[in-house]
Amino acid sequence: MEIQAMVDARRWLAERGVVELGDGWVDIEAERTLTANEVAHAWACEVFADENLDRVGQTLLAFGLLDLLDDYWVTCEIRCADRGAKGPLPAHVLWDGYRRRLEAARDPEAITYSLWVDWFEDHDTSTAAFAEVLGNDIDRIVPGAPDGLIRRAGRVLACSGPVPWDVKQRAYDAAVRLPALHGPLFQGLLASHHDVYGDLEPTAALALLEQVDLTANLPDLVELRSVVRKLASGSGVTC
Repeated sequence: MEIQAMVDARRWLAERGVVELGDGWVDIEAERTLTANEVAHAWACEVFADENLDRVGQTLLAFGLLDLLDDYWVTCEIRCADRGAKGPLPAHVLWDGYRRRLEAARDPEAITYSLWVDWFEDHDTSTAAFAEVLGNDIDRIVPGAPDGLIRRAGRVLACSGPVPWDVKQRAYDAAVRLPALHGPLFQGLLASHHDVYGDLEPTAALALLEQVDLTANLPDLVELRSVVRKLASGSGVTC
């Protein structure tokens, strides 16, 4: 969570008559209470229409709004601004915003959901997005890596099911060498098989699954190993 970004977002909303009160929000002019989701829907898009800010400033403010509201809709507006007619957003600011929040102690649920259903499921963006949030740092995924990087790697791996196999395999190969990442790696492999847009190469996935050190009788692990082993052998499986 970026404290200054939240301060800026809170001030920006207050200038527009939207202030935090207790556990919710109030539109002073309309004299009505709002949920964080309602604030996100009403104001996140307006960040990118603020002519007093350049695109860097708008992007930073949008991330501050995300930190403040913790609402997935803000990530939707960030993506729309990047992919829209006036995009792209400054890449270094956009992806630094994702990486910082993926490394934070706070659970970045909106960010990981955004990666999964928006950036990773879209084949036009999955390769570049995965590279920005993890792929470019594969060589740093080693024993003794900083806690923040391990958190980021785990969170990305867990939602990486839709990423093309040839894009994510090097990251999977690196993760299997770190026991702390075995859980997220397994989640990524499971989603690679089960997700509608998942992508899995059976032989390579089986080699990884045989190295994952989790509870031996974990039902999902036993089942996935069995299914992938059949796929790798060419016997076929219907799920």
